[in-house]
Amino acid sequence: MELITTKDIENRIFNIRGVQVMIDNHLAELYQVETKNLNKAVVRNIDRFPLSYRFQITKEEWEILRFQIGTSNDEHGGRRYLPYVFTEQGVAMLSAVLKSDIAVKVSIQIIDAFVEMRKVLATNNLIDLRFNNIEKNSLNHDSLDLHDSKDNKGAKSQENKNQENHFNPLNQGSD
Repeated sequence: MELITTKDIENRIFNIRGVQVMIDNHLAELYQVETKNLNKAVVRNIDRFPLSYRFQITKEEWEILRFQIGTSNDEHGGRRYLPYVFTEQGVAMLSAVLKSDIAVKVSIQIIDAFVEMRKVLATNNLIDLRFNNIEKNSLNHDSLDLHDSKDNKGAKSQENKNQENHFNPLNQGSD
């Protein structure tokens, strides 16, 4: 079996409908089977693949994916149907229905890649959250400084008026 790197797998994981998935033909390539045979095995075991494990993407989703992965136009002998995509759970189930040593080994690598990507996303979300909190605190701090500056100017202005009135020789009799 040819060595598959985690990066190779991660480059084939896409986010569709808010879920990380892999396209059937990419999985077939990794499992070293034809795409039609992979999908036939799934159909024979369809009860193992609820929609949360495997679903067919829409034409619009496929167009977006094709643009992202650089797939050429399908009009000239390419796919005749919209691809199916598999979630992490669907990938785990594939190894059970394909029943080969390669399928088991590849599934483990793919699931490890899904887990690694989830960790990266969680870290990025945490960093983003921290950055947003810092930014929010900074804006609040700047807002308070601006507010304090205006209050201080107003207070100083009033203080100056009081001092002027107190020391104004024309107002001396009114104290």
